[in-house]
Amino acid sequence: MGFRVEHELHKRRFGRNVGVALVLVAFVVLLLGLTVVKVTRGDFAPQAVGQSAS
Repeated sequence: MGFRVEHELHKRRFGRNVGVALVLVAFVVLLLGLTVVKVTRGDFAPQAVGQSAS
């Protein structure tokens, strides 16, 4: 009842999945960081009618 030897294809697929997961986590962290910066600066408030963007 030992473990079966893992095929080489599964090792490559695991490595690719780890890479995709890291890119996804980096993207989420980037979006979270941009959101935090935007909210703390107060840029999220809608502009009043008649005011132009500066």
